[in-house]
Amino acid sequence: MAVLKCENVTMSYEGVSVFENLNFEINSGDYLCIVGENGSGKSTLMKGLLGLRRPARGRIIYGDGLMQNQIGYLPQQSAVQRDFPASVYEVVLSGTLNSRGMRPFYSKKEKQLANRNMERLSITHLKKRCYRELSGGQQQRVLLARALCATKSLLLLDEPVTGLDPVVSGELYALISDINKSDNITVIMVSHDITESVKNASHILHIESKRCFFGSIQEYLTSSVSNVFIGE
Repeated sequence: MAVLKCENVTMSYEGVSVFENLNFEINSGDYLCIVGENGSGKSTLMKGLLGLRRPARGRIIYGDGLMQNQIGYLPQQSAVQRDFPASVYEVVLSGTLNSRGMRPFYSKKEKQLANRNMERLSITHLKKRCYRELSGGQQQRVLLARALCATKSLLLLDEPVTGLDPVVSGELYALISDINKSDNITVIMVSHDITESVKNASHILHIESKRCFFGSIQEYLTSSVSNVFIGE
């Protein structure tokens, strides 16, 4: 069964349709990159998948036992968020909040999960550091560890390498790919970098206002959409 499925989804912004009749589904272990020009609706779709914005038409279906509050999310950061005055450990641990419910304190299991994910992302040595004192690449690793604390099956990543230099971007792409393959966590990532997306993903969703393409990397590379945007 699909982890997530869109059926005839139309998303709108301030009453104007951004894209219409979008259909796709992804299965466990898939790595989907959502690409397209600025303003095409990539981030709007991401908000729809998270339940933060309702489709104007159609429906978004969660399967394979996935609940909406069990999705790990790494958003685009604002300047205020980058200046957040908390320790790395506190930020990562906050990823377990949805599972904590009404309990006033974190459990031993949740603390162990936070520690495992900091180790997984090679940031244990930063545990006591203030988040706002970190470099951009270190902050993204912290947020990725936080997202992993929120899910066992699906990560949504919104432009995770924006503002990072090529070396740090490559390292983060490699980490995401390893998490996808080694941990069998499904990844949906919004990206402005079509060339890099083709290298890492298993599927591409290319959003345009008039039409949307969804398919495997091989199908994308032989499509007319690919020919226009990456010139091959």
